[in-house]
Amino acid sequence: MPIKKILVVDDSPTERLAMTELLSAKGYQVVTADSGESAIARSKSEMPDLILMDVVMPGMNGYQATRTISRDEATRNIPIIMCTSKGLETDRIWGMRQGAYDYLVKPVDPTELLARIQALG
Repeated sequence: MPIKKILVVDDSPTERLAMTELLSAKGYQVVTADSGESAIARSKSEMPDLILMDVVMPGMNGYQATRTISRDEATRNIPIIMCTSKGLETDRIWGMRQGAYDYLVKPVDPTELLARIQALG
């Protein structure tokens, strides 16, 4: 299924803007969320084709949000790519165990991110 709509989840307005500009320039429709809680709500209301999830956020973190989204009947088929500053191998393994499809460490290389999105579609 082609990727058209992407939910970008990050508590940093700067990161959200940078991702939105990058993805919009490539023709993707971008919706955003600034917390794990809003990511869960937006994943249900928007039904995006892909979620780019930060990990370190106040309140519910990206691991918890990923686990919730990937285990919910309504949203379980939405692939999640974690985009985070947490770069240890144990962080990556934990992210994948929560239901992430892929894991990228910030600063995310735009070319690599776009290639992984295209590989999904």
